[in-house]
Amino acid sequence: MKITQKQRLTCLLAFALSSLSMTAASADNVYLNQWGFTPKQNKLAVIANASPSPFTVTRLNDGAQPLSGNTQPSGTWDDAGMRVSLADLSAITTPGEYRLSVDGTEPVIFTVKSDPYGALHDAAIKAYYYNRAGMALDQAFAGKWHRAAGHPDMQTLILGEPDAAPTDRSKGWYDAGDYNKYIVNSGISTYTLLRAYLDNTEFYNSRHWNIPESTNERADLLDEILWNLDWMITMQDSDGGVFHKLTTLNFSGPVMPEAATATRYATAKSTAAALNFAAVMSVAARVFDERRDDYLSRADRALAWAKANPARYYTNEDNVKTGQYGDNVLSDEHTWAAIEYAISRQDADRLAELTSSLSGVSTPSWANVTGLSYLSLLRDAKALLTDSDYKAISSRFTRFADQQVAIMEANAFRVPAVTKDFVWGSNAVMMNKAMLLENAFALTGKQAYRTAALALLDYVGGRNPTGYSFVTGFGVNSPRFIHHRPSEADGIADPVPGWLAGGPQNGHQDGCQYSSDLPATSYLDDWCSYSTNEITINWNAPLVYVLASVISDN
Repeated sequence: MKITQKQRLTCLLAFALSSLSMTAASADNVYLNQWGFTPKQNKLAVIANASPSPFTVTRLNDGAQPLSGNTQPSGTWDDAGMRVSLADLSAITTPGEYRLSVDGTEPVIFTVKSDPYGALHDAAIKAYYYNRAGMALDQAFAGKWHRAAGHPDMQTLILGEPDAAPTDRSKGWYDAGDYNKYIVNSGISTYTLLRAYLDNTEFYNSRHWNIPESTNERADLLDEILWNLDWMITMQDSDGGVFHKLTTLNFSGPVMPEAATATRYATAKSTAAALNFAAVMSVAARVFDERRDDYLSRADRALAWAKANPARYYTNEDNVKTGQYGDNVLSDEHTWAAIEYAISRQDADRLAELTSSLSGVSTPSWANVTGLSYLSLLRDAKALLTDSDYKAISSRFTRFADQQVAIMEANAFRVPAVTKDFVWGSNAVMMNKAMLLENAFALTGKQAYRTAALALLDYVGGRNPTGYSFVTGFGVNSPRFIHHRPSEADGIADPVPGWLAGGPQNGHQDGCQYSSDLPATSYLDDWCSYSTNEITINWNAPLVYVLASVISDN
């Protein structure tokens, strides 16, 4: 049963009242990480008051006041229309609960603990289990969010080919708040999770979060990745090409998966899909030894198809109204796929050729994957590159990281964010930046890079001009009405936990009513707002990566 508006308002009131006793920031004009801080990290609170104001920090268990001082004016963030000051709480290193009191504001509570991010990480990766297609979610694993299976995808058709035999294209993750499955978005999502495993193998080999495969000998993360890899394989045609997406003709309404029964089609093949597929299969070959030959063979055939069809761009067929994921600039995908394949084939000559023309570092997205090439080259290919080539790549990479540090230091909220970051999925932009910064820190040990990465975690955790912790189920003020069909249709007040909402941006593509037109504050916690409050697999993936990296190094 879908909750009514009256039930929704009752839920909001109850949630607001319960928040008064929760251990995180809740004042309207004080913004800080609502998840808690590690003892050693920088701890900043942003105050919506540009004038210096006295503040004190009180430890709740004994009433001691280990810190006091004055907030420091920090300037104006034009994207938020706010002049602010900062309270630096970094001197608080003893684990515990604390109350921050700033003159002229309501006190807020924050925590310091040895592992503030562990439960958050496990929820962010378990969100993928909740979005599995073709599987019933048992109560033993899904708790109150258990549900029936939907979209078995055992008899899917090919759009425009009525004589083609129905085909099994089962498994995979629902892409976002809808029930379709898209190769290019699966590409960056699956790569990022594979990268998380490769860079934090020991952490993941001993980490479990209660999924059906948790009792086997394989790491839970690898089992989750395999659920999607198995689907991606079904999307490769006999000629090596890859169908762009598996979709219904139109988006379903806000119903549970088992009630969304419209016919599913594989759409046209595209070069972007083939290259994403080839890149992911090449990386997966470095992780799953027992499947290496099959994955590399599939990558080889997809690359051959893409070479023969270098610019077959995808646009929605006339009768298809679902997400297009169209991309008409494919030079980055051609390079990325070739680099991943050359690394897995240990082809040093080919890598030298590819790196000589590699473009500059940029924040990864589904349509811009150059940053992923850098990650694989720096992490997996050092032995295959000459010292000079590796140093050149490293230099370009750290130069990007230095730019983010400079942006952070100039930003009134002390986060490395600029106007152009506030696009559809702005929170994913922040987390992908943080992923690159974590890698820069791992490669150099330069603390400024870790500080900038943690500042971006602080941002999505509450140190942002909206005052939201953008991960469902975590923080005092987290999204309640995400654009996610199961969360909207299941009749459960709480949304599925662990999802990173898209975040503020002022494109207003959905026609909802927003209280702000500013890039950093134009956000709406409502099902209506698919442009700011939807969830997707590619937004969660860098969050998972960053949390694993920070926890592993803590």
